[in-house]
Order: sequence, then C-alpha cells, then structure tokens
Amino acid sequence: MDALIHRLLNATHIDEWLNEHGLSWIISQRIIETVSVVTGSIIVYYLGRILISWAIKHMFSASAKYRSWHHKDIEKRQKTLSQLIHSFWRIIVIAYMAAMIANKLFLFDLSPLFASAGIIGVALGFGAQSLVKDFLSGVFIITENQYRVGDIVDIMGAAGTVERVGTRSTVIRDSDGNVHYIPNGTIQHVINKTMGYSVSRFVLQLDPGVDIANATEIINETGRQLAGETAWKKKIIDPPKFVAVGDITGRSVELTISGKTQPSDQWAVTSEMRRRLLQQFEEHDIALAVNPVTPPKK
Repeated sequence: MDALIHRLLNATHIDEWLNEHGLSWIISQRIIETVSVVTGSIIVYYLGRILISWAIKHMFSASAKYRSWHHKDIEKRQKTLSQLIHSFWRIIVIAYMAAMIANKLFLFDLSPLFASAGIIGVALGFGAQSLVKDFLSGVFIITENQYRVGDIVDIMGAAGTVERVGTRSTVIRDSDGNVHYIPNGTIQHVINKTMGYSVSRFVLQLDPGVDIANATEIINETGRQLAGETAWKKKIIDPPKFVAVGDITGRSVELTISGKTQPSDQWAVTSEMRRRLLQQFEEHDIALAVNPVTPPKK
C-alpha cells in the first residue's frame, strides 16, 4: 500500500508541488504509512461487513430448510444478528486502526502495552464489568431468540418496536416516536407481542335486541372470506371468528372476535375485519349499541 501511494504521488507530480510550497512533510514516510493504515482499515472493515452479511444470510437460508420459520421471522433474525456482529466488528477495526496510527504517526511502541496486557486487563476488568455484561446479555438475547429487530415488545416498562440490538443496549421506539435505550444487562423480563404468531382480538358491542346467532354467522363468514383472499391469505393463520359472549346489559351485548395472524399483522387484520363487519351489519340491519358500556380496565 505504501509503494502504491508513492507511485501515485510521483505519477501526478504532487510531490514536486508540495516541495515548492513547503508542504513536503505531508508525504513523509510516517504520513504515508498512516494513510495506508487508515485506507487499509476502511477496506477491511467494509469487506468484513459484506462477508459477515453473506455468512449470516447463508446460515439462516440453510437453517430455514429444516425449520418451519416464516419469512418475516428469518428477516428479523438476520437483521438482529447482523447489527450485533457489525457493531462488534466495527469496534475491533477502530481499535486496531487507532493502535496502528499511534505506532506509525507518533512512534508509540506497542510492545510494552502488549507485555502488560494482563495487568491492564485486570485493572480494566473491574471498570468494564457492565460493558461485558451488556455484550454477553445481548448475545444471549439473540441466541435465545427473545426478540428481534422489528418485534413489538414491552421491556422494563418501555413498549414499542425494536429498532436495534447493539453490543451494549437495545433501542426501542414507542408509539409516540420516543426512543428508549435499555442496557442489555438490565433486561430481566420481556413481553414479545409478535413472537411466533399474533392474535387479532377485539370486542363488538351490539344492540341487545339483535339476533345473536345471525350476528355470529356473519362474523364467522366475514372472517372466512377475508382469510381466503390473496392479499390476506399469507397474513392470517386462523380466520377471525366469534369466540364468546361478554357482558350483557340493558344497553349492549358484547361479542368477542379472535383469530391468529402472522407476527405484526394483527392490527391490519383487526382493522379490516372491523371495516367489513360494519358494512355487513348495515346490510343486514344489525344495530350497534347506541350508548355502549365502556368495559372496565383489567
């Protein structure tokens, strides 16, 4: 790399121009070696990222042949593991580059540092316990598949979408757009709302005078039709259907509808079911409760 830079300078006559303007120090051996280190480190870093991404993708593609993983699950796992390993790889490259620059540019002798690595390691060990704990916790989170990038979770009171699982922390963005940084080492309890499958579950409050049998038949038929359509077939595992009668008062009767969906698709399915049921109820003169009773919070 050093020889290549020298040839490039000679070929473009940059060295002559620098000498004329008193800037010959820029092409000193130490500067050239430092530029070589930085350039080489950048190349190695991006080549490493490409290799890591390829290896992870190949690994999950091979595993998917023998496991019943949904394509969304595979994508989430790939993205989560890639982010963690990329972060670790970036730290390694930056540390190496900083050490080499100190050696080349400032003639800092690294041999005493390596010779005393054991002592320094012990000293840093006490101060870096939380860093090590956070990193290992992040590894366990991924290997145990507790959550992935894109999952909707509730962690230590922070509820939202996982945006990143890093070497030190998990980043969650809530429904208001706020970003929460949670150290991996402090995570003890996780509620994952999009693991394996999700549930589309909602309650309708109808007028107490409606024909319950007719209403439940319309609900079940609407769910079957929705699950049979091409646009929704891949999102729905078990069609939404009537499952229970809830509270009955003088003002309303509650019907509970529930069905299984692919992870993260429950809200779209619930919204579409409500829209279609509203149309069907209007066509069949099934009245909604005029003054529905707000169910108590549990």
